[in-house]
Amino acid sequence: MRIGSRSGMESWLKISWVLCIFGFLREIRPSEPYHAEILMSDWYHVTQEEINRSVYPVGTYSYLALQIFVFLITDFLRYKPVIVANALTGILVWSTLLWTTTLTGLQVVEVFYGFYQAAEVAYYAYIYAKVDKQYYPRVTSYTRSAMFLGKLVGGLLAQLMVGMQWMVYQQLYIISITSQVLALFWSFGLPKVEKSLYFHKQSLVTKSEPAAIENGSNKPEETVAKPSPATKPGVQALQLLWSHFHSAYTNPMVLQWSLWYAMILAGFLQISTYMQVVWKSYNEPTIAWNGAVDAALTALSAIFSLLAGYFPASRLKTRTSFLTIAFVCVLEGGCILLSSWTSNIYYSYLGYVLFGGLFAFAITVASSELASSLVEDSFALVFGFNTFVALLLQCILTFVVVSENVNLDLNVFEQFTVYAFYYMVIGTVYFIIALLQCAWSCAIGPKTNKEVVN
Repeated sequence: MRIGSRSGMESWLKISWVLCIFGFLREIRPSEPYHAEILMSDWYHVTQEEINRSVYPVGTYSYLALQIFVFLITDFLRYKPVIVANALTGILVWSTLLWTTTLTGLQVVEVFYGFYQAAEVAYYAYIYAKVDKQYYPRVTSYTRSAMFLGKLVGGLLAQLMVGMQWMVYQQLYIISITSQVLALFWSFGLPKVEKSLYFHKQSLVTKSEPAAIENGSNKPEETVAKPSPATKPGVQALQLLWSHFHSAYTNPMVLQWSLWYAMILAGFLQISTYMQVVWKSYNEPTIAWNGAVDAALTALSAIFSLLAGYFPASRLKTRTSFLTIAFVCVLEGGCILLSSWTSNIYYSYLGYVLFGGLFAFAITVASSELASSLVEDSFALVFGFNTFVALLLQCILTFVVVSENVNLDLNVFEQFTVYAFYYMVIGTVYFIIALLQCAWSCAIGPKTNKEVVN
């Protein structure tokens, strides 16, 4: 028994490290911190207004449109082909950015970049199909840490190359392409997946049952109805999807944390997309510190994510958790105001880094609370759907605040003021809910005590 256990541990560790190296290589994109700097340079024939209103929104809408499709096709193809396609798309995106110079070319690139972002789901879902459920928390931590490390290296590398004047901004694309090529070759070495969560479910169920019996577990792994064996595989997959969806979103705790997850993720995606446009609007320093800022944000995010693991959210009363949510949201709004209302770009850098750290803390707490309330096989579905809702909210923000279709005519600093109050309004709503719950508890408390005495 010990030999088998040790063999299983070595197996999941090996698979985790292989996948983590792919995630690390994928995230080494030193051109990312200077993306707006490059697009607004003389290299491309576009203006700052066109980047803000006609280029970036295309990526947002594409990401939303492809999210559900990519999730389903990822499960159907059993993950690895989509991971390979993800690396191929990365090569295509950054190679195209080297030779295209027109607005139309950049919009086409944004469409492919939407797929590149959407296909990230394959990276996270792959590990759940390859390892036993008992290792989920650890492999989730490893895969996210690998991406944090890759992003950190990318930011530091970008700052070093630009600060030492070893490369101009456009040459950073070469490093980004190289890392995507390495990720592509590495992806071919990923073990094939014989089962998946929905479209190839049968082998997974067959293999997991003996393990549960052997461990003497009486806890049911799923509370959802299993489709009839006579049902067609495609219909079975859809039935199982709906069962997991219904089981998850009829749970009040899942709804509470899912809503917060989607709202704060929408705000973060919007702010991280347009932050460089804000910095480009300042009187720029001699050296643009975007790479160092990106590295600092990544490092602080990793620290705050670690601290979030020790935050006892599950032991807090509902109203206390609402107050925590409210407090974090108001702080995030304040950081956004700092990053956009100041006339000093270094304070703007500071506000953005602090905002990123708070977001990492908040999203980690929300993710862990969600995971503790879910049937394990529905992790990918719930997080995928929550991301879809976040992208829908982001698209609404983009359409209302940024798009030319709505004649608000806000400059980039005014747009960020809207985003700051978006977080503050969320915080205020949660604060009011907490107060109402407190008032309700106080109102029914005496009545309950009287009933007990009688």
